[in-house]
Amino acid sequence: MPDPAIITAALTGGTATKADNQNLPTSPEEIAAAAKSVWENGAAIVHIHLRDQAGLPTADLEIARRTIGLIEESCGAVIQLSTGVGLDVPFEERERLVEVRPRMATLNLCTMSFGSGELRNPPDKVRRLAARMQELGVKPELELYDSGHLDFALTLREEGLLSDPLMVSVVLGVPGGAGASAANLVNTVARLPEDASWQAVGMGAANLPMTAVSLAIGGDARTGMEDTLTIGDGSPVESNLQLVQRLAGVARSLEREPATVEYVEATLLG
Repeated sequence: MPDPAIITAALTGGTATKADNQNLPTSPEEIAAAAKSVWENGAAIVHIHLRDQAGLPTADLEIARRTIGLIEESCGAVIQLSTGVGLDVPFEERERLVEVRPRMATLNLCTMSFGSGELRNPPDKVRRLAARMQELGVKPELELYDSGHLDFALTLREEGLLSDPLMVSVVLGVPGGAGASAANLVNTVARLPEDASWQAVGMGAANLPMTAVSLAIGGDARTGMEDTLTIGDGSPVESNLQLVQRLAGVARSLEREPATVEYVEATLLG
């Protein structure tokens, strides 16, 4: 039997607004409701970006605690809190989010162009955040937007700042990062430690093909309104649930059942 497929739902993201798609969840209540619906339909992990009352990206700790609390009340999904937050939020504010002690949190590894903006991750500060995540027992989700990001991740592993098994997201199709191609995915995966857990993340129209390739070659996959706001012929996505149901269907067509939370806890958090 093939391994179960770990499906992550990235519910909101740090750039889109309701002006881009009115169905985007931004309030703590909307995010919690979206988390419950995707968890009930195959997503074991929910990837969370926080928004303030105006719907803008925020690293406010009270909003983080409220959002996490509402999700935990509504469902059993593993919460993966983004420390990427948004392009205009300073690193010092973003890194403090791990103090709320989510089960998982993102670790963005390198500074890069990101669409029309810039995502700043200075090496000394990334090392500081990695060390703090170790102290708190927060599992890092390593977001690799380009080939050099993996080199730095492996350096941190050699320095003892990252522990096996690594949890890696190969993010493809962000302007400024690696393009969305099967070759880029396969080349990155070939360089990972043997016991690493990995998933593909495809941006925009690349979401379905990149996640399908990942599932077909034994990886996991992420979808959600952070990654794509349209579906099919370009119609607006109705909900995160719509995207998760589509991806779960792809997994099952490959004879891979969506993984349970218990499976994630045993393989990544045990």
